[in-house]
Amino acid sequence: MKNIIYLLFLFCTFSACKGEGENKEAVLKPKPKPVYKYGFKVADYKVILDTIKSGESFGAILDRHHVEYPKISKIAGAIKDVFDVRRVRAGKPYMILSSKDSLEEAKVFIYKNDKIRATVIDFKDSIFKAYTYLQPIKTIEKIVEGEIYSNLSNAMDSLHLNPNLTWRIADIYAWTLDFYKLQKGDSFKLIFEEKFINDTVFAGYGDVKSAVFNHNKRDLYAFRFLADSILNIHEYYDDNAKMLRSQFLKSPIKFQYRISSRYNLKRRIAYYGNRVKPHKGTDFAARVGTPIIATASGTVSESKRKGGNGNYVKIKHNATYSTQYLHMKRRKVKRGQYVKQGDVIGWVGMTGNTGGPHVCYRFWKYGRQVDPLREKLPAAKPMNKSIKPAFFDFIKPLKSQIDKNQLQIKETIVTVK
Repeated sequence: MKNIIYLLFLFCTFSACKGEGENKEAVLKPKPKPVYKYGFKVADYKVILDTIKSGESFGAILDRHHVEYPKISKIAGAIKDVFDVRRVRAGKPYMILSSKDSLEEAKVFIYKNDKIRATVIDFKDSIFKAYTYLQPIKTIEKIVEGEIYSNLSNAMDSLHLNPNLTWRIADIYAWTLDFYKLQKGDSFKLIFEEKFINDTVFAGYGDVKSAVFNHNKRDLYAFRFLADSILNIHEYYDDNAKMLRSQFLKSPIKFQYRISSRYNLKRRIAYYGNRVKPHKGTDFAARVGTPIIATASGTVSESKRKGGNGNYVKIKHNATYSTQYLHMKRRKVKRGQYVKQGDVIGWVGMTGNTGGPHVCYRFWKYGRQVDPLREKLPAAKPMNKSIKPAFFDFIKPLKSQIDKNQLQIKETIVTVK
């Protein structure tokens, strides 16, 4: 009997201890962390989310949320240097933090400028203030590859990429590729940044770190690099450290030439009775057979012999610029061929209407002939030789990543400035 009583005692003691342990565990469970939005503890307020309606004003919104007009006027005056309340736009979302008492008077007005930026107007105390709040942004590097079946836009769409990135790529390669001349089977790879708010809300693209287009069986690389720390401007360079944003060469002939006739819309010619006969080109006189070079990279849109032009070549460089080279003895390139800046496209001759050997160089901007010597063209300063070793070290891992289609996962969280 004593043994039974002893066992019951042990059982009850163990059960009590176990129950006490369970209660302790329940007590020790961590409390949920308070939720903050735009720097405010949400639990302290009644949160109202809405969108500004057409014709609705800042004053009307605050009045609806129990802020009197004299106070509204003081708020607007106090923050006018930071935020003009008259410029709130219909369709913009906003958040109001109101008191949790029976009055539910608005204490904070948050105007969402975009996904990243918001203007916070705090009038819960006697001092009214307004400031910009920036959402923490997570930046993720991504790599994609695609193949051209019709055009770049369709290829990028098939990869579910935003048109903003397509335009970014078009800008990078504007002086190297004619995107209207991409061929079926051309391919590309891109390493770029995507930005996210709260891990899920897409907030746009960051930098395009590197890219490569395989066009006409040639790899055209682009690497973003800061070569001039004084100007603090990043440019894109190919794998030989040549800037992609090409500068037009001043002449389609490298050496031993002279300008025999300039662009002149009021030119008068005695042979035609001293009538005005505009000259829309710049004549570079040189010996017959002198090589003529492309002043910028692009695709040959015309290569033929026609009337007074004689043998000529026309090159489309991008959606803005084209160049034309007249009176050639012989042409070296064919229509549809891609040429790089400095490539020989023909030789000086006297075909068509000409009084001596020269190349008539014509420059087209948005379909209209202009004077290339007067145009303010994009400049392209060569990379300093002292910088090149650092550049080649910089692009080595990037080139390896894009060639092997392998990207080391990289995530950073930053606050936009």
